[in-house]
Amino acid sequence: MIFKPIKPKKVSSQIADQIRSSILAGEFSPGDKLPPERELAEMFGVSRPSVREALNILAASGLVESYQGGGTVVKSLVETTTGSTLSELIKMESERALDVIEVRKSMECWTAYYAAQRALPEDLRKLESIISEMERNLDGFKPSQDLDAHFHVVIAQATHNIVWLHLMQTIFDAMKEFQQTVWRAVYLTDEDHRTLFLHHRAVYDAIREKKPDEARDAMLKHLTFAEQRSSVYVKQTMD
Repeated sequence: MIFKPIKPKKVSSQIADQIRSSILAGEFSPGDKLPPERELAEMFGVSRPSVREALNILAASGLVESYQGGGTVVKSLVETTTGSTLSELIKMESERALDVIEVRKSMECWTAYYAAQRALPEDLRKLESIISEMERNLDGFKPSQDLDAHFHVVIAQATHNIVWLHLMQTIFDAMKEFQQTVWRAVYLTDEDHRTLFLHHRAVYDAIREKKPDEARDAMLKHLTFAEQRSSVYVKQTMD
């Protein structure tokens, strides 16, 4: 038997491994910026060229993308061109958004289910913070559409399944403009906003109490309501 000499692992590969692990653990979501090269070099105690080489390794594997003057952004594990195509399709044919909501019903009932089984204390703190801010917004009749989207993504994070997280983030990125328009067009009354809040609160409560079936059912109720309201908006735009 012939043994080969052990080669020390390059510093840049070690850096890339650590950043990759953080991304795959869900510590960075699609679209998040990594710290600048200078900060990363200080964090790792290495030179900036080593950091730059590590980022190039990650970019070559499709996990990040660097922009001139814009830093390094985490990419979705889901093909990004698909997300872009979906966004354009929804702009051209708004009824396609209803197809996406139908898919969301299938996906998010189960992200809520698994989140109720797996959520860690930090996940629950994030969800509680979002719910509290939503409740404060009710007093000033302030819309919570950004909080709404963040709530659903945090639930995907709480599954601790990186594929759920990246799928959800990609879908929400594609749906963002449509969702904002629907909020302005059909959620017009205090009762509407309170209903949405109570839906989100019910999902959070079930996840916090570790009741997967209740979390799944509460999410289905919420997304069925959202589907009905979105259908009204789409019908209005087509008439």
